[in-house]
Amino acid sequence: MIQIYHNPKCSKSRECLVELENLNLSFEVLKYLEIPITKSELKNLLIKLNYTAIDLVRTKENIWIEKYKTKKLAEEEIIEALLLYPKLIERPIVVNHNKAVVARPIEKIKEIL
Repeated sequence: MIQIYHNPKCSKSRECLVELENLNLSFEVLKYLEIPITKSELKNLLIKLNYTAIDLVRTKENIWIEKYKTKKLAEEEIIEALLLYPKLIERPIVVNHNKAVVARPIEKIKEIL
């Protein structure tokens, strides 16, 4: 089953939902700001994305700039920051079995179908 890590306030995330609907795909919506991602889930996502933690960080978010930008952080510390402030997680993330993409641009979804 396809999953989308979705933030309803994000226009790109909303566009992604529409695209999945237009492709006539069954999918599960995971509102990660309401139901937090676990550490193991986040680490699993990083593997599926083939990302390091910093690759998943929205580095232009005020939280990142104010609390972390000037610090030299280890991978685990970045993961902890993402868990503490899930708003820092790049979105939308679409998962299909053992593959995942950050669907920016939306066409990236097709890479995992």
